[in-house]
Amino acid sequence: MSTIFSQIVEGEIPARVVYEDETTMAFLDANPLAPGHTLVIPKDEYERLNDIPDDVATDLYATIHRLIPAVEESVDADASTVAFNNGEEAGQEVPHVHCHIVPRFEGDGGGPIHAIAGDRPELADDELDDIAADIESRA
Repeated sequence: MSTIFSQIVEGEIPARVVYEDETTMAFLDANPLAPGHTLVIPKDEYERLNDIPDDVATDLYATIHRLIPAVEESVDADASTVAFNNGEEAGQEVPHVHCHIVPRFEGDGGGPIHAIAGDRPELADDELDDIAADIESRA
């Protein structure tokens, strides 16, 4: 099944495309959190960041890197929040990797990335050490 983003890539659904190259596309979010809220996607469907091949991930980051200043300057933003929701439980609503570039403005009422979680876990040093070692062994 083709995602709404793949339908945009194929030209089946209109979008306000702001950038396109061989492997990536960027367009304004249809339900923006702020003026200039832009989505950056790989053209091919990958449900999660974990699924993207290294070369496509490199291209995706290059596009994000290129667009952050363009988006901020276009709407005279003070900063931006740049984020991925990686999986449904993390809030990903479309199963096609997409990066949000959300322009931020002084007094906009938005919070930091740490505000997305509910209760924070209380972890002992040995638990943190075990988690760090496990991640390091898998990287």
